[in-house]
Amino acid sequence: MHYYQFNIGDYQSHTAHLEPLEDLAFRRMLDWCYLHEKPLPFDAYEIARIIRLRDHASIVRDVLNEFFNRYGEGWVCDRVLEEIEHYKAKIEQASKAGKASAERRSNARSTDVQPTNNQEPITNKHKPIKNTVAPPSGVTDSVWQDWISLRKAKRAAVTQTAIDGIEREARKAGVSLQTALETCCARGWTGFKAEWLKDKGEQKSFAEKDYDFKRARWEAMTGRTPGEEMKPFLELKDDTTN
Repeated sequence: MHYYQFNIGDYQSHTAHLEPLEDLAFRRMLDWCYLHEKPLPFDAYEIARIIRLRDHASIVRDVLNEFFNRYGEGWVCDRVLEEIEHYKAKIEQASKAGKASAERRSNARSTDVQPTNNQEPITNKHKPIKNTVAPPSGVTDSVWQDWISLRKAKRAAVTQTAIDGIEREARKAGVSLQTALETCCARGWTGFKAEWLKDKGEQKSFAEKDYDFKRARWEAMTGRTPGEEMKPFLELKDDTTN
């Protein structure tokens, strides 16, 4: 791909915390993936070389861990993968439409009659692919649906690979998959890394602290565990001033 759409607001909302060199590395890594339409190499030093930041492999490694996932062929950014697949689908659709149009013109010239309107529109054959990933065991339906809605809003595919990655990171952090997905929903994360939970106590937003407070009160009042249905606790009112 020699061209891709760039949403400035969406990019800044996810990268405002990056240092200048981290931002530069991320942009060059994205450009390389779009241009070559394939994953980045596994080795951070090799990536640093091809994006012309040879002395900053450690920065490249940090950006990889935050924005990319390690799959069989290399480091992949899910958003880039979606855009490339969408681009290829459009090219294929345009090619089929062009062939069909040429065939209709050829038939019209050979028979000297107007084409009929019985032909099914080609675009009807290109319907969106629905997500078919089943809810993981131990995750409540409300949390699962909230997480799916979050992924769709941020244009991130709901795949088994993404679920497996979050579950691995949840085990590293010593929390359940249910808790990891709840955290993603509360903080607007499409993914989850164990290290993101470290030293977050003083950096939580008011909304996050309010979420944690209400959750703790709900568990104390009901005696339920974090794996059970917890959506009603969000409706609790703060009566601690009474």
